[in-house]
Amino acid sequence: MAGAEGTGPRPAIDWEAPAYRDAGDLEHELRRVAGVCHTCRRCVDLCESFPRLFDLIDGAGGVDGLKGPDFEGVGAACTLCDMCHPVCPYTAPHVHAVDFPALMVRQRAQALREGRIGAAERALGETDRNGRLLGAIAPLANWAARRSNRLARALMEALAGIHRDAILPRFHARRFSRQAAADPPAVDERAPAAGRKAVLYATCFVEYNNPGIGRAARGVLARNGVETRVVHDACCGMPQLERGDIAGVCRRARRVAAALVPWIERGWDVVAPIPSCALMMKTHWPQYLPDDEAVARLARHTSDISEYVVGIARGEGLAGGMAPLEGGVALHQACHARAQDIGAKAAVMLRMIPQCNVMMMQRCAGHGGTWGVMKANFDVGMKVGEPVMRQAAESGRAYLASECPLAGDHIVQGMERFGAGSVRATRAHHPIELMAMSYGIDA
Repeated sequence: MAGAEGTGPRPAIDWEAPAYRDAGDLEHELRRVAGVCHTCRRCVDLCESFPRLFDLIDGAGGVDGLKGPDFEGVGAACTLCDMCHPVCPYTAPHVHAVDFPALMVRQRAQALREGRIGAAERALGETDRNGRLLGAIAPLANWAARRSNRLARALMEALAGIHRDAILPRFHARRFSRQAAADPPAVDERAPAAGRKAVLYATCFVEYNNPGIGRAARGVLARNGVETRVVHDACCGMPQLERGDIAGVCRRARRVAAALVPWIERGWDVVAPIPSCALMMKTHWPQYLPDDEAVARLARHTSDISEYVVGIARGEGLAGGMAPLEGGVALHQACHARAQDIGAKAAVMLRMIPQCNVMMMQRCAGHGGTWGVMKANFDVGMKVGEPVMRQAAESGRAYLASECPLAGDHIVQGMERFGAGSVRATRAHHPIELMAMSYGIDA
């Protein structure tokens, strides 16, 4: 079993405690953490939240006079990319015990309790419900979501606050889990890793929006001797975390753990193809449900897809038959892949393709899941992502890849806006899709 390689778990969060829900206690914690960050400023170029925070402090002449509402702009700019946590010198077990992303979630949880999170924004995060409903009318939904459909997009912007220029995911009429059950790939029993078994947690994005990522993952694993099954019982809850709905996150965590732990008990590995979902399962679920044994067991047995393939390569060796991908790859390492603290596994995996010239890009794309498509956030997201968008545009590589499909689309959009030099890639691939292409697997 190739499990998670990250460092120890982040401290548990007692989100049901009265103090956690107390607005005054939250205000005190915001000032405390702001004071620590003010003395350091290491994160000033990571996103828009920290420049806003430091401008706020400098304008007030210090943190002492700041009130809770003063911090709202700081929290509004946070994409929950989690990139400040790995570089922060004051995280637990340091006495200051700073966890800035968790504090932003707490701030949003308070806003949710006070009715300051809009209905349209909450509805956007109901990915399972939206996937089922919009998948049933996929041709119409995809037509309406096109950026060229100016009337429909203007209505979306006016009614739901979704920016008219933001690229939106496509929907598929047939869910990936149903495709997978009907058409399993043939497993190569002669491959070095033959005998491994893995259950693929489909994630809502693969289930409803991009089943090609799931087919590629299953195809690559089958070529390497790994038998797979696909499970999608519920979304991981990342969209709910973005809105401070911790109770919603915990409901989904318990439900998914109940569905996946029986597979672990039968000796199967658990693999997630989207880094945000793997991060939720490994890190955030145990933070908010520290006493749930099923959640803890699932966290120990979950691997990101790139991490899992690299584990096969290092353990048994990969199956042969890969062909070069001409023109090279510009690879964006998704923030939630970096936050897992497992190393640049997607880059390691792609460099196993013969003669694959990989250029790594390790800046945030600025999308932030459903955060980035909102009218209030879209331009901020483009500003945050501009460095990596320009880097991708100027790379001259034939392929653009990102472990986060939403970030990949966002980079493509930025390449259109900021592009200079030789722009060759016109779409973003998941790294596992490129490995499938190298194997000649039609996903």
